[in-house]
Amino acid sequence: MSVEPRVNEQIRAREVRLVGPEGEQVGIVPLERALQLAADVDLDLVEVAPMARPPVCKLMDFGKFKYESALKAREARRNQQQTVIKEMKLRPKIDPHDYETKKGHVVRFLKAGDKVKVTIMFRGREQSRPELGFRLLRRLSEEISELGFVEASPKQDGRNMIMVLAPHRATKAAAVAAVATKPGREPREGDAPVETETATTTAE
Repeated sequence: MSVEPRVNEQIRAREVRLVGPEGEQVGIVPLERALQLAADVDLDLVEVAPMARPPVCKLMDFGKFKYESALKAREARRNQQQTVIKEMKLRPKIDPHDYETKKGHVVRFLKAGDKVKVTIMFRGREQSRPELGFRLLRRLSEEISELGFVEASPKQDGRNMIMVLAPHRATKAAAVAAVATKPGREPREGDAPVETETATTTAE
């Protein structure tokens, strides 16, 4: 959360290092002088580097500055995409039809630009046959290789075996472009490839 800078009479320093509206260095002047200069040109005195000694203040139109900053922040949010991790659970002896259905979900998730955590769930004696899980995960990773890649190799975790798939950069970019150009949709956070936070969705 950004802290709004002090403006005009909110500034507490006795003297400031003053910067003109075009970025020119005026030098160190008493605060009263800086405030007078701001009033003379109908601008605000804004503290832009409060930790400096003396603090750096600039002459600017603060209302315009806040408006432009808000536009930049909104543009930055457009160019971000939350990293969403979906989860797909399979059994080591999954039925061929069920496998194709769940692979279809994985394909859909990757095309949407999401990562997928694939979990193989072992029960009873199946735990003594980890190769079944490795074989199934390897098959899945090979069949979706045009859309994604193995970000985290299969590893045993108790009764489960876990692998993480991530979309290729081109796949993710295509998903972002598709969402951004969807008719009637306002731009929102999560529209381009910068990872920010993680959400987990489970699909079985």
